[in-house]
Amino acid sequence: MAELYDRIGLGYRDLRRPDPRIAAAILDGFGSASTVLNVGAGAGSYEPAGRPVVAVEPSMTMIRQRGRNAAPVVRGTAVDLPFRDASFDASLAILTVHHWSDRGRGLRELARVAGSRVVVFTWDPSHAGFWLTEYFPETLEIDRLIFPSMAEFERELGSITVSQVPVPHDCTDGFLGAYWRRPAAYLDVRVRSAISTLAKLADVDKGVERLREDLASGEWYRRFGGDVLYRSTLDLGYRLVVTT
Repeated sequence: MAELYDRIGLGYRDLRRPDPRIAAAILDGFGSASTVLNVGAGAGSYEPAGRPVVAVEPSMTMIRQRGRNAAPVVRGTAVDLPFRDASFDASLAILTVHHWSDRGRGLRELARVAGSRVVVFTWDPSHAGFWLTEYFPETLEIDRLIFPSMAEFERELGSITVSQVPVPHDCTDGFLGAYWRRPAAYLDVRVRSAISTLAKLADVDKGVERLREDLASGEWYRRFGGDVLYRSTLDLGYRLVVTT
């Protein structure tokens, strides 16, 4: 994970800005928890203001992008957290579990260090995907292999609630599904480089060129525009998993 983000993470502070609507959903997940450990914290997105937070992040590229007011950060990994049991009221993981070398161990570590609550923002691999897979079909294949199922979360964390997190059409956090109503954004190499799944593709040029041609000819709008252009939010499979 550290090697991947040392390579692709340079634009995260600009392109992966926390979306306030997603942030509100995550904040609700904490309940009354006060102290928070943010694991796989990256540049610090979604760290709750007004609560003591400690971050854990393996990549120096990501650590260097943390703002001066960001939470203190420890360089480390999810599978071996350097904290005692129940050191924090809650632990947090934002679109990171799929990168861990041992998902089960990492999830158990989240539960171990959290006294009352584990909050995870993730993607459900049972979801069918969206129009982007027409151009980059490998994305669905890659993500279904690496994202934990909801059953895996329940097995490792115990009792959980799972909530849909619809993606706004103007989402400011540039993860894979963020630009579902702004297809031209996927033509931008800088946008793609801040999306780990697209950054992993061996040959992205063919899909980019096909999308470019379909946008220019109007084919994209004929095929997909009627389903997405008039929506303000869309369920793309992103989920908030919270222990109960």
